[in-house]
Amino acid sequence: MAKQAKAILAKDDVTVVADRGYFSGEEIKACDDESIVTYLPKPKTSGSQAKGYYGKRDFIYHPEDDAYEYPAGERVIYRFSREEKGKLIRRYWTSACSTCAMKPQCTIGQYRRISRWEHEEILDRLDARMARAPDMMKVRRSTVEHPFGTIKAWMGSSHFQMKTLGRVSAEMSLHVLAYNLKRVIKIMGTRQLIRAMQA
Repeated sequence: MAKQAKAILAKDDVTVVADRGYFSGEEIKACDDESIVTYLPKPKTSGSQAKGYYGKRDFIYHPEDDAYEYPAGERVIYRFSREEKGKLIRRYWTSACSTCAMKPQCTIGQYRRISRWEHEEILDRLDARMARAPDMMKVRRSTVEHPFGTIKAWMGSSHFQMKTLGRVSAEMSLHVLAYNLKRVIKIMGTRQLIRAMQA
């Protein structure tokens, strides 16, 4: 979608903002390859954190050493790589787990293992951008959520009137077209819109 927007806008610099539901490492990398700047938060799906253990964010990655720093100060070093679901994943752990006083806060296994995607530096840069611009999600909510809220209000409490994906897509497209026309009329006025459409 971002690549299509960039092609339509015919601009070299494009910034896109999305919510965490659209978080995909592969798609973020595809945007990065096209020089499209992305803003979206990571999903909060850490199984370790949900169980009360340290999450991956508690481990600091040191790119110069290709190693993580454990909250207790130990280095968690690279061990091996393997492909998972088409992605090359690097595995890290330390042998110091067995004597670490903080192990109960980290894992019940023999070692705490950390996984890192081969292109994870792109996600690290995204995290840094999000930290520098925390208001980006407020901007998204105020610009993107408003049209959908308005359309939902128009529809009332009912569901889509049509069935099957193609028909529902057409119904949604008509709702969006109506919203856009009403918005343009509000901004430009009816006469100016008609002149623009006839030009």
